[in-house]
Amino acid sequence: MTDPGSDAGSGADSGSSGAGAADRGQLWHGRFEVAPAEALVEFTESLSYDQRLLPDDVICSKAHVRGLRRAGLIDDAELAALLGGLDAVEMEFRAGQLEFVASDEDVHTAIERRVTELVGVAGAKIHTGRSRNDQVATAFRHHVVGQLAATAELVLGLVDVLDDRAGRSLTQGPDGGPVRLPGYTHLQRAQPVLLAHHLMAHAWALLRDVDRLADCRRRTNVSPLGAGALAGTSLPLDPDTTATDAGFPARFENSLDATSDRDFVAESLFVLCTIGLHLSRMGEEIVLWTSDEFGFAVLDDTYATGSSMMPQKKNPDVAELARGKAGRLIGDLTGFLATMKSLPLAYNRDLQEDKEPLFDALDTVRLGVLAMTGLYSTITFRADRMAIAADSPYAAATDLAELLVTDGVPFRAAHGIVGSLVRRSLDEGVALVDLVAAEPELGARGVALLAPGAGTANRQSPGGGGPAPVSVQRDRLAERIAGERDRWGLPPSATP
Repeated sequence: MTDPGSDAGSGADSGSSGAGAADRGQLWHGRFEVAPAEALVEFTESLSYDQRLLPDDVICSKAHVRGLRRAGLIDDAELAALLGGLDAVEMEFRAGQLEFVASDEDVHTAIERRVTELVGVAGAKIHTGRSRNDQVATAFRHHVVGQLAATAELVLGLVDVLDDRAGRSLTQGPDGGPVRLPGYTHLQRAQPVLLAHHLMAHAWALLRDVDRLADCRRRTNVSPLGAGALAGTSLPLDPDTTATDAGFPARFENSLDATSDRDFVAESLFVLCTIGLHLSRMGEEIVLWTSDEFGFAVLDDTYATGSSMMPQKKNPDVAELARGKAGRLIGDLTGFLATMKSLPLAYNRDLQEDKEPLFDALDTVRLGVLAMTGLYSTITFRADRMAIAADSPYAAATDLAELLVTDGVPFRAAHGIVGSLVRRSLDEGVALVDLVAAEPELGARGVALLAPGAGTANRQSPGGGGPAPVSVQRDRLAERIAGERDRWGLPPSATP
């Protein structure tokens, strides 16, 4: 925001009239004889992107003027005029009728200017007892609190879709049972798991993001209003009551910290970046799965694109952009951290650079979550192709080793026995099942582990990828989703 502090020569709380800068309408005109240069105005403006804070500033300004009335600094008529003026400005803004002028450095200046135009002399009292330093920080925090909640709701919507697809996959396998696919390490086939297990892995990761959003919201939901430029005010204002009035559960403890703190921005950017990384991981997976080489999934036409030259193409652009925009989010985070490095207390104009990266990250994550929600809602999983890959006999190697362990063979020895069988199969071109059948310590028991679906059916450990633990996991996931929805004040999931 363009909320210059008093140390920058702004005199933000000056209400006196004067020449020069006053002709341009700057809030800090009294200290200056001439208007600012056009280059300065263009370089320092923030109205182009901070307009979105107007509804939040109006809410906080209403709380402020009610505090002025409680302190006896304005009368009832002035209070009514200011509240009415603020309502009118918000209505104009929402209707697209609010006209900004050249002297409107930021949205906060624009609000005060327009309120004064509407209500007259009472408008000159709206800024009593506050600086743009605490005003901006308060409106920004108020906005971020709401945006974190909106983001959590969207992420929970994606979690609902993953949970729904996981549940449906339990009866969509080739034999009417659960869909199974290979689990991968190093992008090499490792052990088979249920598709439900795989999808819920993404759901649990996203639920951690929702938890981070809640934790971040708690620390963000603190009102700086009353801190003034950096040292509070000599006027008899009550920041506790004002905080409650504006919807904050707490107010600042230290005025220097209140006006200079942007930890909540860094923390919000980190959480949003982490969501972006999870979306990127999901996107990369879809890129692989929809390739002919994997053939595990087919994108719906509504969430795929074609080629301008190659008629046969169906491209996973949504998934690729989910992957690509993670880099953008990382840039938002690291750029802001670089801005904050080594800033002295209290307010510095560098802090104006806090809005654009966070706004960009919020917008990017919102669109990314919505797009991936649509993609996962409509994608077709090819259970037949997944099953063929999952049922590779080599994927049962660990099961064969663990079978030997149950007979008392040390795991390292069992690992070596099975590993030698796999090597012989690959080197000699002999089917692994034949070698297992001929191995005295494995025989028919080992062959049974190579049967289709045996690898997943045999997974019984808690949290594992077999049918029994997956059933328990789905119940626990449902409980967690319900708990998060209750925490955020959201209705129950629409999906069964």
